[in-house]
Amino acid sequence: MTDFALAARPELPATAAPGLKALQLRLLWLVGACGAIVFIEPSPYEIAIVIAVVVFAATGLRMAPPLLVPLTLLIGICLGYAIGAIDLIDDPEILTWLLTSWYMATTAMFFAMLALQDTSARIDALLRGYLFGAIVAALAGIAGYFGVIPGADELLTFAGRARGTFKDPNVLGAFLVLPALYTLLRIIEGSFWSALRNGVAFGILSLAIFLAFSRAAWGTFGGAALLMVALMFITAPSQQARLRIVMLAVVALLLAAAAIAVLLSLDQVAALFKERASFHQPYDSGRFGRFGRHLLGAGMALDYPTGIGPLQFRRFFPEDTHNSFLNAFMSGGWISGTLYPALIFTTAGYGLRFAFVRTPWQKAYILVISTLLVTMLESFIIDTDHWRHYFMLLGLTWGLAVVSSGFRAAAPTT
Repeated sequence: MTDFALAARPELPATAAPGLKALQLRLLWLVGACGAIVFIEPSPYEIAIVIAVVVFAATGLRMAPPLLVPLTLLIGICLGYAIGAIDLIDDPEILTWLLTSWYMATTAMFFAMLALQDTSARIDALLRGYLFGAIVAALAGIAGYFGVIPGADELLTFAGRARGTFKDPNVLGAFLVLPALYTLLRIIEGSFWSALRNGVAFGILSLAIFLAFSRAAWGTFGGAALLMVALMFITAPSQQARLRIVMLAVVALLLAAAAIAVLLSLDQVAALFKERASFHQPYDSGRFGRFGRHLLGAGMALDYPTGIGPLQFRRFFPEDTHNSFLNAFMSGGWISGTLYPALIFTTAGYGLRFAFVRTPWQKAYILVISTLLVTMLESFIIDTDHWRHYFMLLGLTWGLAVVSSGFRAAAPTT
């Protein structure tokens, strides 16, 4: 298997002793793998990341001035949530939601800081663990959908849709996008046998995304794949590399189309696909449908400077906001509602700027920023506020942007 330390230029020197570095990399692999098991609370991910944060904090985490931007914005967003929840803090559910928001912000900063040192090795360990966990989750979802494990249908599926080791098929689909693109990248970049191995993994992950029957996940997968391939094409070092990217992308597209055609030949799959692929779902249309609620909620936001409080939107409307930008206004008032889009658009702009810097981790950077940018767009139609992998992507984008900026500045000019 190939990793991302492919550039000829040496990266910044490691700061940890070999034994300590090995421990750190194993912990990051574990964090990535445990991210796939979230149908129990607290999940193994919480345990793994707490251990990782303690170990990295005790052995040294580097801070960089640009990271003060996301740190300040995240603190401001969470403070807005806290102000909005003042009168509701006695409700255990509200308190849990508030603490989870602070926890997610903390994990984002942790991922940003860890990317500043031993960058290639740390990102590679994290992604390899993530891929392992994703394959487990995907196989569980596929097995549940096709009834391979007797009696496990209710645990591994929901409403006829694969959910694997997640509580919600939508989150399973969203979680699998990054590792699916990771395998696609390794198909494009690797040798024949590496491409073959990763092709099997890509097929498993793509099948699970399809069987989750999440329109948002389908769109995110397709959009992020297109963006990643485009960025790889633009940043390719030669015309030969560009030709390889185009050829393999076309082959992957044809194989995916053929696989979908085979799946749609199954009556069970075709019926649910027809239902889920429709843009006229009952919960989307109408005055109080998804998009109607967005318009009504936007009007409400002007009347509540401190918001209506976390999880209170459902008291006014049939369902939650299903829009992270609107939810920031509703939960944290004008403070969170202003700072949340500031965080998102600042991250997108700053992150995309340094994706074109040629570094040993550039391919990993392109993978992360492509997934994050399209997931950010998904935030307009679904609640991503407490998605663990979303905050991981946000933090990694900042960390990789900062270290790539420093790498460019330190590079000798010719």
